[in-house]
Amino acid sequence: MLSRTSMFHYVELRFIFWNYRAGAFILSRSMQAKADEMDRKIVTDLESEGPGTGTLGKAMAVLEAVATADRPLRFTDILQSVRQPRGTLHRLLGHLIDEGLVVQRNDLSYEPGLRLLKLAYRSWSGNQFRDIAEPHLLRLHELTGETVHLGILRETEIIYVDKVESRQTVRMSSQIGKASPAYCTGIGKAALSSLARGELERIAAKTQFVPFTERTHRSATSLLAEIEEIRHQGHAFDREEHEAEICCVAAPIVVPEHELVAGISVTGPSYRVTMPQLAAWAADVRNAAGKIEEEARFRLGPGRVGR
Repeated sequence: MLSRTSMFHYVELRFIFWNYRAGAFILSRSMQAKADEMDRKIVTDLESEGPGTGTLGKAMAVLEAVATADRPLRFTDILQSVRQPRGTLHRLLGHLIDEGLVVQRNDLSYEPGLRLLKLAYRSWSGNQFRDIAEPHLLRLHELTGETVHLGILRETEIIYVDKVESRQTVRMSSQIGKASPAYCTGIGKAALSSLARGELERIAAKTQFVPFTERTHRSATSLLAEIEEIRHQGHAFDREEHEAEICCVAAPIVVPEHELVAGISVTGPSYRVTMPQLAAWAADVRNAAGKIEEEARFRLGPGRVGR
């Protein structure tokens, strides 16, 4: 199965090459040679564009804005999010609609298309790491009764790839596939603690320290100091740093052979899950993380974990 990047590369090339290929059969041999040369130039131009600055990057930005929104977006919403020229945005949305990746509703708003949902499902159902971790998440959930998250570190963010919901009435608003800042989440800080010092400092330097609550880290200096503590104790806490009244305990999961840096956490509202309770669960969370690491090393073949 194509990776997300390869898939969108293919889609975009189809968009561009179609206009040339549609009339190719009526061209003379010399005109066909010119068309082929133009095709090669387009490929070269696409390959030379920097990340996020070329046509593919712009299309990805539009698709991500639509796919990650909590509601269907109107054209002006997308325009404000991606900050592209109106003409460019109209053209990209048209291409994405033609390919079934985005659909336009009767009220003229946009939402993910069926083709995108099918691709997401195929990718999700084939994720080996999630399959390996799932039974351990379920056992941790049975032990604590609270929400259990599994997340993978991607630069400055943690991407939630699985979640077992709390049995309680009040639950977490987190969603599978959503990203949260690594610097202010327990699972993100746990994952960061497994990085080499140089890599950690590089990510900290890229981080924009938004003060979500009064307890959020404001600087790389304070974050790095806590990461050192996390390295020693083997687990991390979120003390209402990302969301008020939400706490968690987390542990890192590292499979170097597959360039996998992840984490697992138990999360709950602070009125129900106190810091002493989270501390009491820390050993169980570390144990679950260790078992996932061990099984991943045993079951995964060479190469990277499916993304």
